Amino acid sequence: MSEADDVGPLTAPLAMAVDDALTLLSVGTLEIEGRLVDASNATLYCGVTADGVSAACVYKPVMGERPLWDFPDGTLAEREVAAYTLSEATGWGIVPPTVYRTDGPAGPGMVQLWIAEDESIDLQRLVRRRDLDELRRVAVFDAVINNADRKGGHLLPTAAGHVYGIDHGVTFHSDDKLRTILWQWAGRPLPDEAEEMLRELRVELYGSLGEGLSELLTTREVRRTRDRVDRLLSRRTHPEPSEDWPAVPWPPF
Repeated sequence: MSEADDVGPLTAPLAMAVDDALTLLSVGTLEIEGRLVDASNATLYCGVTADGVSAACVYKPVMGERPLWDFPDGTLAEREVAAYTLSEATGWGIVPPTVYRTDGPAGPGMVQLWIAEDESIDLQRLVRRRDLDELRRVAVFDAVINNADRKGGHLLPTAAGHVYGIDHGVTFHSDDKLRTILWQWAGRPLPDEAEEMLRELRVELYGSLGEGLSELLTTREVRRTRDRVDRLLSRRTHPEPSEDWPAVPWPPF
């Protein structure tokens, strides 16, 4: 993530178990401490505190969303939560713990645990790697959620070797809009673990996962998510760039 334009001491990131993080993000007191100045939508660095525990988090209020021509106004925060919901269903933990708060200091919005990335890792080299399973999982995940903006800067490699993905506001569109910097596996067979995950995900999309996503997305968007999973399982390959729209986001980082 970009550095915050801070107004004082910042709450430090805190590594937490997922359930503990979700509880803290859901009920903790949010205090705005800074703003990420190069984000296209209002993205606020906050401290969240409950029962003596404090952690850094990102808060994106709906009122700070910039209108887009192809996504309905005021829906980006819910799409961020939908991306987290589906990420958890994959078992890959790609998206940091994320919740929707109606009582944020600037109104309703998305709140996400801040992840401390390993700044010694060169992102420009990282995004070109073909031998990193963590990165390849992100590519599969993006194909499922129809990510229209996978920039290199939206990847957070950690010192423990995990690669998180953030900034999922422009996802789950009912039209094909995959736009990513991770095309190095285009047309190649999906890994066995990806096919197994997709088979399990397909079942869940017709059950509790689909019901959960329906609270955040339209019926058509949930149906098209199932269609994308079916297509990946049918073709058994990573998707290839479309000739109908730019395949790489700009800027790429």
